[in-house]
Amino acid sequence: MTSSSKRKEEVHAVNGGVKQSSWSKAVSCRAVWDEKDEFLDVVYWLRQIIAVILGVIWGVAPLKGFLGIAIFCIINAGVLYLYISSFQQVDEEEYGGTWELTKEGFMTSFALFLVVWIIFYTALHYD
Repeated sequence: MTSSSKRKEEVHAVNGGVKQSSWSKAVSCRAVWDEKDEFLDVVYWLRQIIAVILGVIWGVAPLKGFLGIAIFCIINAGVLYLYISSFQQVDEEEYGGTWELTKEGFMTSFALFLVVWIIFYTALHYD
């Protein structure tokens, strides 16, 4: 029996057999993910939340050009990598490696970031 399956059984027994929601697992440290897709969904939606927050900040603070895009990419990838490796401490190889987790939902969050950034920048700083 692998350590991952032992850990799942221990957590299941501690919880009294009650299944936790994805979001309660997302905010708890070193949660046990029963399904790969469940964790990937949390990573996807966290990226979308980060994109909206940074889009609003970049639009309010009149940040422009390549610098804004580069800082977004660094923050988005960095925060999610820290969440995955330090907070959740998942085995990245179970999900296809670090690169697969890093790019999960990145392009959709980038598009959302650009839309929010453009809307807020145009609304607040366009003459």
